[in-house]
Amino acid sequence: GLFFQNSMKHMNESFPVDFILMGLTKYPWLDFPLFFVLLVSYMFTLLGNIAIILVSQLDSQLQNPMYFFLTNLSFLDLCFTTTTVPQMQFNLGGPNKNITYIGCMAQAYIFHWLGCTECILLGIMALDRYVAVCKPLRYSVIMDHKLCLQLSSTAWLTGLANSLLQSTLTLQLPLCGNQVLDHFFCELPGLIKMACGDTTINEIILAVVATLLIMGPLSMILISYTYIARAVFRIPSTSGRLKAFNTCSSHLLVVSLFYGPGIYIYMQPSADGSQDLIKVLTLFYCVITPMANPFIYTLRNKEVIEAMRKFLRKAISSKRI
Repeated sequence: GLFFQNSMKHMNESFPVDFILMGLTKYPWLDFPLFFVLLVSYMFTLLGNIAIILVSQLDSQLQNPMYFFLTNLSFLDLCFTTTTVPQMQFNLGGPNKNITYIGCMAQAYIFHWLGCTECILLGIMALDRYVAVCKPLRYSVIMDHKLCLQLSSTAWLTGLANSLLQSTLTLQLPLCGNQVLDHFFCELPGLIKMACGDTTINEIILAVVATLLIMGPLSMILISYTYIARAVFRIPSTSGRLKAFNTCSSHLLVVSLFYGPGIYIYMQPSADGSQDLIKVLTLFYCVITPMANPFIYTLRNKEVIEAMRKFLRKAISSKRI
């Protein structure tokens, strides 16, 4: 009986029942404005990304690799925000700032999985744009459906493998009864900071893998767009150059919005950097970027706008009937 009591006590010290998410408790007056901003952005994220998925699947003219990867990105962004925003709104909307231990761990695993997957997927999308612009006559042969499935599966499975590794290593760190997490949600750098033991190995592994997963795809993006820029300037017609530039600049804008904050947060030791700045940057890439992605891609893309118009006209006419 005494052994059982001691082992339960050890478990409770190692794994608390709840975590307390500090969020912006230093600035309580920001809770309501932030709750409202999150609500609006989440609604736009759902609306925009679901619209892109539906239009890409239903319009036969959009059945090509670019929209296959864009559908993947939209689905990923839907999951990405749903992993964090509802919990953040729950904590901002009332006095309860808690999250269960199991909920926290699930959030850490899923968020890291989706974040890593998006890093790789954006690199794959740059490769797709390179083939489309630089090898237009062989585009459909090179980027066939089988290769697209293999590339997207690689992104999802690599992200999952990395999340299982990093999150499991973080999960094993001793907490010594610490329950307060200085963040909006359970993210690995914040959980590592909570630990009371030596976190050097965790920090090194996180930084090294983050460097590989961020700088690898980012290098591929920069190389792809160097070749794309050269090819675009060779296009004889102004309209052709403009179309290629619009498609590629949309992707580059998405890349900068996502990778910028990620580089600052993950590619440095966890002791460095202002925690308030880290919170703002995290909000940016897990809330603002998934909301902005559909609008960045659609507002500059005539094909998607036209497909949406057709979809809306069909929906309105079917209601009238």
